[in-house]
Amino acid sequence: MILGFAGAGNMATALARGWAGAEHGPETMLFCDAGSGRAARLAAEVGGEAVDSLAELALRSDAVVLAMKPSGLETAAEQLGGAGDAIASVLAATPVARLRELFGGVPVVRTMPTITTEIQRGVICHAPLEASDGERGARLLNLFGELSHLVEIPDELMDVATAVMGCSPAYLAIVVQNIAEAGAAEGIDSEQAYELVLESFAGTVELLRRYDPIEVRSTVASRGGATEAGLEALADAGAGDAFQEAVRASLERMRG
Repeated sequence: MILGFAGAGNMATALARGWAGAEHGPETMLFCDAGSGRAARLAAEVGGEAVDSLAELALRSDAVVLAMKPSGLETAAEQLGGAGDAIASVLAATPVARLRELFGGVPVVRTMPTITTEIQRGVICHAPLEASDGERGARLLNLFGELSHLVEIPDELMDVATAVMGCSPAYLAIVVQNIAEAGAAEGIDSEQAYELVLESFAGTVELLRRYDPIEVRSTVASRGGATEAGLEALADAGAGDAFQEAVRASLERMRG
């Protein structure tokens, strides 16, 4: 499959890097941007090709990944025209109905990846395919399956899923950064503090695949111990409420 990218930002970069290293990635990847030069740099990095216009991208691609800012969707749709055999969207707050309206008669796959697709990990949420999407839509969705675990979500809940999983790598990065910095402030080498937190998190994620969060937390936090004191400090600071508020704020921004 020849896959064209309308946009060459962070999400397009993560996807392209992931597919470049996948066993069954696209045959060729084409890239087009709005003049930033990122398309050419990304093409050079992953062995693809930069093209001069969205019209050329559509003409030469079997499928097009919409990876521009959502505000540029209408303009991009006009320039793309027929857009190859299928459309894949990674745009937030852009329902399937709107995509089908702009790309009538073309199979549409609405997805929401995270930046972890770069290393072929994590999860990609997608709206259900329709019968009219046929084999071309299924083939395109399977291509995303080369990068991450696929989870089907009703289209009306895709924005909620985005707020929960699409934004969470940034939230987790804040947690890791601050715990590591606290360790460094107490005398541990900063790189070593980061390694300690990172590897602890990696192991905890695997435990959370087996046990629910409450069980893991209670196992670590013995009564009267150091972890209990830390959890009390987090509760006093409103950490749990802050993360829930972050999800709500992200969702509110997407809903306009």
